[in-house]
Amino acid sequence: MIRKIIHIDEEKCNGCGLCATACHEGAIDIINGKAKLVRENFCDGFGDCLPGCPTGAITFEEREAPAYDEAAVQENKKKKELQEKMKHLHEGGCPGSRMRMLEQPEAAESVASAPMQSVSQLRNWPVQIKLAPVHAPYFEGAKLLIAADCTAYAYANFHQEFMRGKVTLIGCPKLDAVDYSEKLTEILRSNDIQSVTILRMEVPCCGGLEMAAKKALQASGKFIPWQVVTISIDGKILD
Repeated sequence: MIRKIIHIDEEKCNGCGLCATACHEGAIDIINGKAKLVRENFCDGFGDCLPGCPTGAITFEEREAPAYDEAAVQENKKKKELQEKMKHLHEGGCPGSRMRMLEQPEAAESVASAPMQSVSQLRNWPVQIKLAPVHAPYFEGAKLLIAADCTAYAYANFHQEFMRGKVTLIGCPKLDAVDYSEKLTEILRSNDIQSVTILRMEVPCCGGLEMAAKKALQASGKFIPWQVVTISIDGKILD
């Protein structure tokens, strides 16, 4: 169709990027130091980018161009908003609390005569309940392990038997002196969690973690299969 659309004179363009910022539809990108109209169907022909150009490189023209696709523009805006949120999670704040998805290699089948080499089963970062984000890609469809800090030290095969195939969150209600239930409720409510395993020590103070997890399960309003496993101080699973 013949319609009004912008034209960018690359000879005049100094690559400042003001037009790309002014274009709310996302039709313009800066490529190799020059502004380019890369998505003609995103250009509405209103010219929000014109006033911001310091060199006068942008003008209107009438020519053959695809129709303005508002649905595609809105979808692109949603995608960019999500990317910005993820960028904030990855880059903001303390480096130790940045969200990360970890890819761990599968343990190769061992030769009968060779000793088995342990492989980390950690799939997410951070693992501390206090630092964990409420929304994260690794929560979707996840089996969630909520473990007391000490369980990893008391139980020798912690990674293979409990962490494997799960997203892990850890905490100590005695040392943190906080109620985890509110944070855990939001995680369960906002994500597609498939199951919850609560791993605690036999010591009384670990009851706070179990209670917080059970409270969160109830407050989430969802039916999520769950179980509690208790580890003894000498590293055994208690009935």
